[in-house]
Amino acid sequence: MVGVGAFGRNHARVFRGLAGEQPLELVAVVDGDPARATAVAAEFGTRAYSSVEAMLAAEKLDAAVVAVPTIAHLEVARHLMCAGVDVMIEKPLAVNLEQADELIATAKQHGRVAQVGHLERFNPAVRATLPLITTPMFFEVHRLSVFTPRSLDVDVVLDLMIHDLDVVLSLVKSEVRDLHAAGLPVLSPNVDIANVRIEFETGCVANFTASRVSTERVRKLRFFQPYQYVSVDYSRRDVFSLTVQPSEGHGVPEVVPSKPAVVPEEPLKSELKSFVNAVRERSTPEVTLADGRRALALALEIQRQIAEHTERAHLRELMSRSLVSR
Repeated sequence: MVGVGAFGRNHARVFRGLAGEQPLELVAVVDGDPARATAVAAEFGTRAYSSVEAMLAAEKLDAAVVAVPTIAHLEVARHLMCAGVDVMIEKPLAVNLEQADELIATAKQHGRVAQVGHLERFNPAVRATLPLITTPMFFEVHRLSVFTPRSLDVDVVLDLMIHDLDVVLSLVKSEVRDLHAAGLPVLSPNVDIANVRIEFETGCVANFTASRVSTERVRKLRFFQPYQYVSVDYSRRDVFSLTVQPSEGHGVPEVVPSKPAVVPEEPLKSELKSFVNAVRERSTPEVTLADGRRALALALEIQRQIAEHTERAHLRELMSRSLVSR
């Protein structure tokens, strides 16, 4: 386990729990803050190191989770893979596509199992939705959070929206034809609220709204496909659908509501179990580095278009004048 900040510590917690269910050992945790590494190691009964080099010199391990800041993903994951260690790399995969391509090439060169940590793919509600998918044609997605000082080194697109970009890409399975995006910094130097409209080659349209300056927490994905509406609530982990069933003759079609069965399990636990299985079976992970690159490429294009819109609308000057006038 490399990187044991707030989210990395959760990984360590779940790995420790999995070790009680199957042949698995949480060998070590690594963090640049020795005190934090020591505290997490003590909490979960393992050993602490302050660098990947020190851990590799002292321990024999098969796989590792990389939960360091995105800017360090390439260096850390490449070091591990070159040492013969399979990796799960937290999202976003890298800071740019060149680094993502290098990670993909390194995994291929060294025959490593490499997965990306797009957690919502393992949300029980998302997994319960998969059997319903036919031909999605319209998505409406909202991911709203109350402001916290976490992850302010990246904007809301890479912090929050990328979750939904990955999920929709996995459901639509089509190339992007066109997109329009706008966003604003509100409480941080980076964009804190963004809206995106994407049209795919299939004709499917998806609207995304992501905000980390909301007064409430919302995690919802809704989509329409022929004769069906499906609503997914990530937070409540449930699914609701309305299906139109034609009536005999010329009568009014019947609209049938249903709630598909959802198998309850913590998404992080499902994700780590999936990674461990891929490592054991030497199989393709459920979320590949190519998937991570695809979501990253779309997020970076959204960032580019937001920057263009900001320039075109003179939003920075407008925001500056507004602050001065107060």
